Amino acid sequence: MKKNIRIGTRGSKLALWQANFIKSEIERLFPDLNVELKIIKTTGDRITDRPLAMVGGKGLFVKEIENALLNSDIDLAVHSMKDMPGKLPEGLIIGAVPKRENPFDVLISKDNRLLTDYKKGAKIGTSSLRRASQIKHIRPDVAIVSIRGNLDTRIKKLKSGEYDAIVLAAAGLRRLGQESEITEYLDETIMLPAVGQGALCIETRKNNGDIALIMETLDHHDTRICVTGERAFLKQIEGSCHIPVACFGKIKDNQVVLTAVVASEDGKALIKQQIVSPMDKVESHGQTLADQVLEKGGKKILEHLNSNDG
Repeated sequence: MKKNIRIGTRGSKLALWQANFIKSEIERLFPDLNVELKIIKTTGDRITDRPLAMVGGKGLFVKEIENALLNSDIDLAVHSMKDMPGKLPEGLIIGAVPKRENPFDVLISKDNRLLTDYKKGAKIGTSSLRRASQIKHIRPDVAIVSIRGNLDTRIKKLKSGEYDAIVLAAAGLRRLGQESEITEYLDETIMLPAVGQGALCIETRKNNGDIALIMETLDHHDTRICVTGERAFLKQIEGSCHIPVACFGKIKDNQVVLTAVVASEDGKALIKQQIVSPMDKVESHGQTLADQVLEKGGKKILEHLNSNDG
């Protein structure tokens, strides 16, 4: 095993927390290793003035880091799993999936109100089509307003009165010790999370024997299984940030329950489908779930969205 390990990461507060967490885990488990971080600026970090769906969606936060991995400038990369496109570049693999943080979305509101309490026209901030369409489905009377920026920026905008509430991932807030900001957890009955939300992705080069043991040690079996099913759904449906799709897996009685949603942008049409899979068949069942969702009207929704994009 090599003695020096270089981890590639974005420079945001949350990305650095995640990379430092993996660094400390490696150092704890393999005290002989020297681990250092290399900060890489991605396209997603440079574009802060418009929704990501307008400029290319998924992959914007990982491409430059993946290039550094392919060029052997770094040994592994730490990403948020939900930023990962369904298909990885040739030569790269998901080396490890550590244990998942809380996977759900949360509402942070200025006046401690729940999503059901808001009056007509209340301004809810999110730049995610997935979140927006699911909110519109249950609250078609509220106004969805685009919001970009890191956690602190978004919370500041909320407190200054630009929004009545904002929707964020629970995982980031919990990791950064800002859990006290959360007003309401939106579980999967209210809002299905993004594929891989709450999980980290440690991406490595294929056949990199030097770090195989590290990857094996960091991998969390149940999280890996659920995320594999969710990502199989995403890949089959050819999902990106452009389209409001969601898929969430949880283990119940030694089986994986996968639930998926495809929604129209206005939230009026929403297809929700569930499948129960044995653990060792989760990839093929994730693909089947995608086919079922497309068949039940998802295909029509996506075709309509794509024609609007064009």
